[in-house]
Amino acid sequence: MRIVFMGSPEFAVPSLYRLVSNGNEVVAVYTQPDRPAGRGKTIVVSAVKEAAFGLGLNVVQPVKLKLPEEVERFAALQPDVVVVAAFGQILPKAVLEVPPYGCINIHPSLLPRHRGASPITAAILAGDEFTGVSIMRMDAGMDTGPVITRAQVPIASEDTTGTLTEKLSLISASLVQDVLIHWIRGELKAEAQNEAEATYSAPINKNDGEIAWQKPAAAIWQQIRAFQPWPGAFTRWRGKRLEIIQGFPLPLSLLVTAGQVVDLANISDKAVFGIATGDGLLGVSKVQLEGKKVTSAKDFRNGQRDFIGATLPS
Repeated sequence: MRIVFMGSPEFAVPSLYRLVSNGNEVVAVYTQPDRPAGRGKTIVVSAVKEAAFGLGLNVVQPVKLKLPEEVERFAALQPDVVVVAAFGQILPKAVLEVPPYGCINIHPSLLPRHRGASPITAAILAGDEFTGVSIMRMDAGMDTGPVITRAQVPIASEDTTGTLTEKLSLISASLVQDVLIHWIRGELKAEAQNEAEATYSAPINKNDGEIAWQKPAAAIWQQIRAFQPWPGAFTRWRGKRLEIIQGFPLPLSLLVTAGQVVDLANISDKAVFGIATGDGLLGVSKVQLEGKKVTSAKDFRNGQRDFIGATLPS
């Protein structure tokens, strides 16, 4: 079975390893081009590229896969099937039509819920009890193709986008080989998605994590977990970004303004301070002030004597 694998982030790496370790002929690995990142504009390569080089595989990094010359180069590989996991580019119709067994996409949600760019983050933000992995045959739409199989997993109360991504990447790797075998044999059928149940997840912006304290504490708690590790859920203190690394909702109501910092030393055994919200308190256990290391809420409070009683901006 000649496979072209397409993926970019760490999420895709376990699936690539599984396909190679099971003896499949991976004729090429497509991944996003190297790009400058950070203040120093250091060139960063994708996790999939690093993995592919380590496996001695042929790596292709098209700037735009839809260009005629890129379609021609892809077709020359004569793949039986394409496996896609967070590649980062839309596959044009000319590419979708090349492999006889189609292009199979690994999507980390229970499609048709949370189609789009940030399904794991969206599931936590929405307060979903479950998420999972869907393996689908791709069509010209955005995650609209028929689904071959799904695997459901619960979202734990401590899950962040980081931890949940890792869980789903391992589940994806365990599914993909068996699905391919049975798909190629014609033993699986893909079922059309219910369009009436479809939801979409938009790309994440680095400013999306800014906290509006008028929201309920439960929603802010979901925001903290959803935007960890990036872009982080944050507020402002003395003109600097203050990221809330860990927090949790408390069913307490105080007659204070949303955003006001309150002392919890004699109220909660989990947090030394909380922040008033539109509904309840958000207990805080870890923070990071801009330019500083992650610290406990206790150490931060001790170093910021006038923090208790302050009102944070919304």
